[in-house]
Amino acid sequence: MEDNHFLYALSSNNAWAGYKAHQNPHFFPKLADGQTPQILWLGCSDSRCPETTILGLQPGDVFVHRNIANIISPTDINTSAVIEYAVAHLKVKHVVLCGHTSCGGAAAALGDARVGGVLDTWLTPLKAVRYANAEVLDAIKDEKAKTTKIAELNVEAGVKVLMANVTIREAIKERGLEVHGCLFEIGCGRIRDLGLGTGKGGSKGKGGWGLDGQEDVVRGRHAQIVFRGGRGEMSVK
Repeated sequence: MEDNHFLYALSSNNAWAGYKAHQNPHFFPKLADGQTPQILWLGCSDSRCPETTILGLQPGDVFVHRNIANIISPTDINTSAVIEYAVAHLKVKHVVLCGHTSCGGAAAALGDARVGGVLDTWLTPLKAVRYANAEVLDAIKDEKAKTTKIAELNVEAGVKVLMANVTIREAIKERGLEVHGCLFEIGCGRIRDLGLGTGKGGSKGKGGWGLDGQEDVVRGRHAQIVFRGGRGEMSVK
C-alpha cells in the first residue's frame, strides 16, 4: 500500500510534541503566551530550505515569509504586511533575505520558455534581473554557476527594495535594525553572507553585521546564531 505521508507527518508531530514536552514541560505553555522573534526571514518556498531547521533555532525564534524564488516586490501587499508586522509590531532585530542554490525559479528565469499560468507573471521581476545583468550572466558558461549567480543578483535586488521600505528605514534609524542578504548552499547546508544590506556602506545600524568585524548574537531557546562582520558565514553555536 502506498505510504500516506500526511498520516506519517501527524504521527511524527505527535512524537515530536511528546519529546519536547518531556524535555521541557514549560516549552509549549510559554510558546502559547506570545512570540518575541528576533529574526524576520524572507525566503523561498522550496521544501529544502526550512528556515528554523537550517538556522538551528526553535519555534518562536523566527518570523517567516516565503514565496517562489524569494522575490521582494514593493507592490506585493502580502510581503509588505509581513514586513510591517514583524518590524513595526514584533520589533525584530534582523531582517534576513535568503536565496538558495539549485533554485527552480532562478533556472526558469534564465530560460525563454513560458512556465505557464500565474508563475510567468510572478517571475517577471526575476526576468528583469536577468536582462539587467545579461552581460554578467552570459559570460558564465556553466549552467549551475549561472543559476547560482542570478539567485545572488535576485537577493541583491530584493535587499535594495527592503532598504527603500519606509518601515524598515525608520527602524534602522530609530533602533538599529539590521538587514542581511544571504544565500543558502543546499549542497553543504551552509548560509553564505553576501555582504548586502545594512552591513554594506553607510546604512549600517548599531553594532550589527557590518564591515568592521563586529558580531551580533541572536539567542534562541536552545541555540544562538552569530551574525559576523564582512563576508563571513552565519553560524550556529
